[in-house]
Amino acid sequence: MRDPLTVLTDAFTSFLFGKVETTRLPVRTSTGQAQAVYLPTAAPGLGDSGVIIGREVYSGKGYIYDPFQLYGQQLPAPHWLVLGESGNGKSALEKTYVLRQLRFRDRQVVVLDAQGEDGVGEWNLIAEELGITPIRLDPMAALDHGIRLNPLDPAITTTGQLALLRTIIEVAMGHGLDERSGFALKVAHAYVNETIVERQPVLTDIVERLRHPEPESAEAMNVAIDDVRAWGLDVALVLDRLVDGDLRGMFDGPTTVGIDLDAPLIVFDLSHIDRNSIAMPILMAIVGVWLEHTWIRPDRKKRIFLVEEAWHIINNPFVAQLFQRLLKFGRRLGLSFVAVVHHLSDVVDGAAAREAAAILKMASTRTIYAQKADEARATGRVLGLPRWAVEIIPSLTPGIAVWDVNGNVQVVKHLITETERPLVFTDRAMTESSTDHLTDDALRAAELEAEERAAAFMEQHIGDSSESTVA
Repeated sequence: MRDPLTVLTDAFTSFLFGKVETTRLPVRTSTGQAQAVYLPTAAPGLGDSGVIIGREVYSGKGYIYDPFQLYGQQLPAPHWLVLGESGNGKSALEKTYVLRQLRFRDRQVVVLDAQGEDGVGEWNLIAEELGITPIRLDPMAALDHGIRLNPLDPAITTTGQLALLRTIIEVAMGHGLDERSGFALKVAHAYVNETIVERQPVLTDIVERLRHPEPESAEAMNVAIDDVRAWGLDVALVLDRLVDGDLRGMFDGPTTVGIDLDAPLIVFDLSHIDRNSIAMPILMAIVGVWLEHTWIRPDRKKRIFLVEEAWHIINNPFVAQLFQRLLKFGRRLGLSFVAVVHHLSDVVDGAAAREAAAILKMASTRTIYAQKADEARATGRVLGLPRWAVEIIPSLTPGIAVWDVNGNVQVVKHLITETERPLVFTDRAMTESSTDHLTDDALRAAELEAEERAAAFMEQHIGDSSESTVA
């Protein structure tokens, strides 16, 4: 009960100055009813069909993603680009994603594993767990009956073989073949395929025919035989490197028998190849064409092609063109290409900027882990990210990333199960995941701190979410 004098005073004050204070009665409700007040803070998800990635930081909802389920409805293409500096969780995301996809019977995955320690690739532990032997391409092991991939394997079409030979040569030379060199290569390849039928043709046969062309090939073009030999000399020298040079043994013999292309997971272990040498793009070209003509089939299987250190592909014009064709072709047959890159500047400022732009355009899904502020701004401009997403990228902690799925942008915390943890966090955690060295309490505390920081940032910048791109 209020004092009568107070009531009289308040009435007189209200009469002179108007009502200056509103007394609001408390409202009692349930969380189920109150959640309707906060609808604008939770954007729609991607549906409930696919594999679980983790949870959205702002809404707490589970985050489910599957390019095959979303293709044609929310995604124009099933390809995926993963960006971020080392130590933020890219490796953990890739591995758990593959393990979860393999739970579906109609999934098949090929991984180009370009990193490794202790003589094996980073995916070796997962391959062993699934009872799969990685295809380890190693020049030293190849000399001792190791794995070989034959660019002239009969499983590859004649047209595919010639395209592959041209790509190998152009990658090694750093420029395209002129018409005369291309003619010398074409006639040598045609002669080898026509005359060698009792065994698989090999690169040695092509080199020998380039050195000693048939007179008929010169007569057909009404040129001297010495001219044809001169036209093919540079080509022969490049291919000779695959036969007797530093790449000897991997490609100069019949394809190794026993490579199981029906296994749910196929791992090409490239960890013994110098990532900065010309060998890597040449190897990428050979593996790409070999897979295109022997692995991708119209059998209704959904296939995932995951490439570590993908800048070796995107940064070389000739290899990028080859993979661009593979992506266009594979989309009709259920192929999702996953490219893992540390920095977008590695490719957009490289020698294959035009080809890189075409491949990036095909990637309708982009996942960006923590980057420095300058790199984040450059990434935002290229990918067209919202301003608030660009500003939060430098403050992301390991395991949290910005996901852009054809314009649906969310901040997602990747979750790892206890069963997956031993397979995901190996010795490479020193460079790919710092969370492996934290205790469970410390890890949870770090997660909570990251989520609180993200929520505070979002609340502060909620007004910026209406801006579509970075200025």
